[in-house]
Amino acid sequence: MIQRVTSRSAALTLTAAALVMTGCANISETQKGTAAGAGIGAAAGAVLSSATGGKAGTGAVIGGALGAVAGNIWSKRQEERRIAMEQATRGTGVEVTRTPDNQLKLNIPNDVSFDVNSSAIKPPMRSVLDHFADTLRGDANARVQVVGHTDSTGSNAVNDPLSLDRAQSVRDYLAARGVAPARIQTEGRGEHQPIADNSTAEGRAKNRRVEIFLREPSQG
Repeated sequence: MIQRVTSRSAALTLTAAALVMTGCANISETQKGTAAGAGIGAAAGAVLSSATGGKAGTGAVIGGALGAVAGNIWSKRQEERRIAMEQATRGTGVEVTRTPDNQLKLNIPNDVSFDVNSSAIKPPMRSVLDHFADTLRGDANARVQVVGHTDSTGSNAVNDPLSLDRAQSVRDYLAARGVAPARIQTEGRGEHQPIADNSTAEGRAKNRRVEIFLREPSQG
């Protein structure tokens, strides 16, 4: 019983410390991301140590290291990319955001990206992807995920492969501009992850989209 309480206390203490660090104004975004990952990992390590009969302190240290390695960092370069992409896409309808897990996300609506039932990239999206590819040059650590989505019009037999074809078209376009294909993961999710109501024309338009995620994995 005493050992379990000690493990829980260690986990809470380390997690609280990580949260305090992520809230400090004087540390960098990279340090904030690493601190949060380390705190979550430390808590998991302490719980694991208690469950397996080990020492809470040792488990927390191991978990902290794993949390820091497994997380993404929000570096100065990532912030510069976010600003550059916001400027490059202003007025296009493309949304540029930072996700809670420190990824740069581009949400590209269908009227910018693809015509109906087509996987051919439209000219407005080419400009967006050109700027995006420029931000990746010289950064071998960055990883890209491209996810295609459709609305609920049509069957899964049509929508699923179409959404994947669109994601792969984006990958091929970026590869032609110097981004290594091995760094780009593609997925097609058809109509299965809507962000709006498919019963309205406005909702269906929002669901027809391509999402691009860019992350920098923590190197520990």
